[in-house]
Amino acid sequence: IEDLAQLIFDLKNVNPKAKVSVKLVAESGVGTIAAGVAKAKADLIVISGSEGGTGASPASSIRYAGISPELGLSETQQTLVLNNLRGQVTLQTDGQLKTGRDIILMAMLGAEEFGFATSALIVLGCVMMRKCHINTCPVGVATQNEELRKRFHGRSEYLINFFTFLAQEVREYLAEIGVERLEDIVGRTDLIVRKPVGNNPKHKLLNFDKLLARIDNGAALFRVIDQKHQIDEVKDVEIIKAAREAIEHGKEVSLEYAIGNTDRSAGTMLSGVIAAKYGEKGLPENTLNVKFKGSAGQSFGAFLVQGINFKLEGEANDYLGKGLSGGRISLRPLVRSNFEAEKNTIAGNTLLYGATSGEVYINGRVGERFAVRNSGAIAVVEGAGDHCCEYMTGGRVVVLGETGRNFAAGMSGGVAYVWNKNGDFDYYCNMEMVELSLIEETSYRKELRELIEQHYFHTGSKLARTLLDDWNRYIEDFIQIVPIEYKKVLQEEQMRKLQEKIAGMQLINN
Repeated sequence: IEDLAQLIFDLKNVNPKAKVSVKLVAESGVGTIAAGVAKAKADLIVISGSEGGTGASPASSIRYAGISPELGLSETQQTLVLNNLRGQVTLQTDGQLKTGRDIILMAMLGAEEFGFATSALIVLGCVMMRKCHINTCPVGVATQNEELRKRFHGRSEYLINFFTFLAQEVREYLAEIGVERLEDIVGRTDLIVRKPVGNNPKHKLLNFDKLLARIDNGAALFRVIDQKHQIDEVKDVEIIKAAREAIEHGKEVSLEYAIGNTDRSAGTMLSGVIAAKYGEKGLPENTLNVKFKGSAGQSFGAFLVQGINFKLEGEANDYLGKGLSGGRISLRPLVRSNFEAEKNTIAGNTLLYGATSGEVYINGRVGERFAVRNSGAIAVVEGAGDHCCEYMTGGRVVVLGETGRNFAAGMSGGVAYVWNKNGDFDYYCNMEMVELSLIEETSYRKELRELIEQHYFHTGSKLARTLLDDWNRYIEDFIQIVPIEYKKVLQEEQMRKLQEKIAGMQLINN
């Protein structure tokens, strides 16, 4: 829950206007989880029932995963009301909702919003062939095949009609009950009347008391206030004011700040403001240079965009560079520190999570899951914990020191370089999807040297200087890690370029 709270805080910083939704599977105990999610400051909680499911899901998952939305929704509503949390979150539910009666029942059990997927797709022509994931949808709903897409005859008017009639049915039920608004019945389980038992004696054995219980403690039954995300006092508010010239006119600005570990998500709101104004391209390179000194809180430089350079002298917590989007982060120990940087950890876990572009240089060791899901950023570090480069799909990572176990697990793209000074890296590497080799190609040797030079330039690393001073000796100790399938693609690309070059030369000779 703490990690979820930090993620929600990051998202609200980068886009304060956005509503953060957390989806939970309806199951026994979902109420406790929902209470934790509400405390983590989510704006919206979705309770997803077992009856729904995409056509790409395995049939066993649809049949056996989760429970009915009524059960999960009832437990969630009761738990949130009992803990006085219901008034600050919106509760949504889904799972084979089709009629106005379904909406009324879900509202009485506590839902304020309702999700429709299967029924809406059927309105647009879906015939439930369950081929959503193999590109062969016969009616053109879920396919990229141009011929199959010609068979799609759905129109927006069909959906408008469906939801209009659905709303009309809901109005009729509300009129029967004697209320004017849907929110007047939210959480009103006392309005649910059990059908007559009928001829089946087993129906008498069913007890709905716990399902329909209503907590009467005076707490709100639906959302009445907004979550307080406490983003008005973050350090970025001050930075944005000071960097106004850079943001508005692209003028080069340099700033300095002290930072403490309570300063979370530094740079995230700043990046959101720049992205809202300039989009993905950000600012021109080196437009905004910010130097920090101290111990940075979690998510330092998260989502940092192009044109922003963060330089931190001190240490950092988890999630540094999360979702990095073109910015540059450099981290080094305090100048007055007397320890050897390459032997000490100065940043936490899960750094560079989901980074797409940008650069990170760290003069010291880092914790576990470094560069997990990195898809395009460049990073140089002087040692890492377990699961480094896990699920990496792109970019470059250089580790100038020891690594933990399970290196490159699930790595399908990008290239990593490790200084194998102890000669035992193969023991720590997960070889399922990658292959190891010495660095023999000139282009890769040149690339590695340039990365280490940049690391030295931005951090002043003594280890980097040592390696560069005797480069021809140390380069032989480096191991290159490349995903097997990714290497095939690179080789095919090189072959294609070679063939084009040969064809061009033959054309000139002719």
